[in-house]
Amino acid sequence: MRGYERLMKLLAEVQRADRLVAQAAGWRIPARVGRVLSVAEEAAESSKLWCGAAVAMAVGGGWRGRKAAAAGLAALVVGQLVSNGLGKQLADRPRPPKEWYPHDETDDRPDSSSFPSGHTAAAIAFTAAVAPTWPAAGLACAVPAALVAVERVQSGAHYLSDVAAGAAIGLLSARLTRTRCPVLLRRTLEPAHLVP
Repeated sequence: MRGYERLMKLLAEVQRADRLVAQAAGWRIPARVGRVLSVAEEAAESSKLWCGAAVAMAVGGGWRGRKAAAAGLAALVVGQLVSNGLGKQLADRPRPPKEWYPHDETDDRPDSSSFPSGHTAAAIAFTAAVAPTWPAAGLACAVPAALVAVERVQSGAHYLSDVAAGAAIGLLSARLTRTRCPVLLRRTLEPAHLVP
């Protein structure tokens, strides 16, 4: 029974932290910063930003760019399937209450489960899969990925734990893609005369 009590206490602490962070982010982030965060989120909506980055890498980065783009997109797809296709179906968590936020951004949020953050899962999956092949591109992607994660809490779309879970899903998706699919990626992307 002690293990169950510890789990319940931990969950209560997570809920308390979620509430405090969500309320603080909604009220304390300056409006100008909020607008920058909204632009980053809008660019990342429906994975537009990550698909655009993949095209830029594939076109301008040679073989390394194509490999990074393919790894990033593969991880993004896995992250989206796990977060939106599985996670949101298993966890029916309501979004944070609208009254916690002094802005009207909560009017645009979806009706789906708050847990986990699919935006964050996609952003982190893409970035973490790109970085080992092309560190500079991964670093460039990390900035908007971080902005998207912060925006999901500031806008009232998610709790901090939703974003943390999305980030964990993204990291695991990138690792899975890079460890389980490297031969497929190499055979698909390397010039024919280099493939054994």
